[in-house]
Amino acid sequence: MSALAPLLDLADVATALDGARAYVDAALRHRALRRSGGPVAAEIGLRSAVASAALEGHPHDREEVRSGTVTDPVLQGALRASGALDGLVPTWRRAPRQVLAKLHVLTASDVVAPDLLGRPTADPTVAARLDTLARLVVDDDAPALLLAAVVHGELLALRPFEGTNGVVARAAARLCLIARGLDPRGLLAVDVGHLAREPEYVGAAGAFATGTPDGLRSWLRHYAEAVRLAAAEIGAVGDALLS
Repeated sequence: MSALAPLLDLADVATALDGARAYVDAALRHRALRRSGGPVAAEIGLRSAVASAALEGHPHDREEVRSGTVTDPVLQGALRASGALDGLVPTWRRAPRQVLAKLHVLTASDVVAPDLLGRPTADPTVAARLDTLARLVVDDDAPALLLAAVVHGELLALRPFEGTNGVVARAAARLCLIARGLDPRGLLAVDVGHLAREPEYVGAAGAFATGTPDGLRSWLRHYAEAVRLAAAEIGAVGDALLS
């Protein structure tokens, strides 16, 4: 039995996650993906990185980012992380702490001092919780959406690195969805959903950090809604490419 299974007993959580999964399954059948999957994935990657940087306090116009004129190191780090996700999947499945360190290097280069890159805090409590999180990623059979939400929320709460913890957390959550097969092509820009509901995202993340049933429920319901919005983004990108 999954260690995370009790979270599905919280009011409305299982229903919300199941509903989000249904939206994802429908979105991944969009006809644009049959012939334009590569362009859709590239556009989703860009939108996800722009949204993640904005959530980190570095908003930029998407078209300016597309033109290559934005040199903000946080935005560039988010783009690097987004582009690296597929290649990190095999290592994520067996050594997630190694991948978290790599994500920090990718996102925080030119943001923090070089000697801090990829090095989590020495706080023993944080280290223990990271070990627990890593075991969940490797061994737990929780549904992909539930695991991704917990990984995301826990990394936001722990802030184990210097600097770009939010970008790392959001990238790690996307990795969960890719590695668990829910989103094998990396087409879910969940960060766009978080940004669309940013006040709720911030509040729900804070609620998750309390560890209370109501706090966990608030975060999981928010995550489900962000995934639903990400599924709609696939449709919007696909429709634009077909038009």
